[in-house]
Amino acid sequence: MSVWDRPEPPNRPVPLDRERIVEAAIALADGGGLDEVSFRKVAARLSAGPMRLYGYVSTKQELFDLMLDEVYAEILPPRRAADWREALRTLAHRTRDAALRHPWLADLLGGRPALGPNALAVGEAALSALDGLTDIDTAMRAVETVNSYSTGAIRREIANLRAERATGLSKHDWQRAAGPQLTRMLATGRFPALTRAVHDGADVDAGTAFATGLDWVLDAVAAKIAPPSA
Repeated sequence: MSVWDRPEPPNRPVPLDRERIVEAAIALADGGGLDEVSFRKVAARLSAGPMRLYGYVSTKQELFDLMLDEVYAEILPPRRAADWREALRTLAHRTRDAALRHPWLADLLGGRPALGPNALAVGEAALSALDGLTDIDTAMRAVETVNSYSTGAIRREIANLRAERATGLSKHDWQRAAGPQLTRMLATGRFPALTRAVHDGADVDAGTAFATGLDWVLDAVAAKIAPPSA
């Protein structure tokens, strides 16, 4: 029986339920990542004994599943999009926004399919946006392609943010610090394409880069689902 189907025990002597447990676990993860989440720390935030939590959640993986599904509720759009492209774009941007609020989300994206009710609702929103436009296998590959791009881009952005916090160096601080070494390497003439990128390429923020790459992926999907020309 899944954690969503299992009944909860009586909430005494300290009022307790899965919702409060998940809320406390998310607060811990938001503050220090998934490594900060333990039954002992969650119980301490709730003024309850750690063993009481096992009546509600059996394992840490179940707790992570519940936390992930709670964040999927933030990703689910409040209304149906006008077309498939807007639907997939909105889901991707809402996923990125959720990861920026909850950086630990990046560590849980891209694994086995999430099966909580909110995660399934997000999957339904993505697939149903393509309903009637193509066959189900093509629709599934399209959604997987967009999700793969989003997950990779989000993980990279979160990794950069974590590096900034760990080193105390912003992106531009790091670029200035690494500048002399990079200049020496480019001066060898061995990296002409990288030299052009460094000297002539536009410096865009993470949000712009994400949106641009997403539009390119959606263009590729559109080419696959477009009806063949006569």
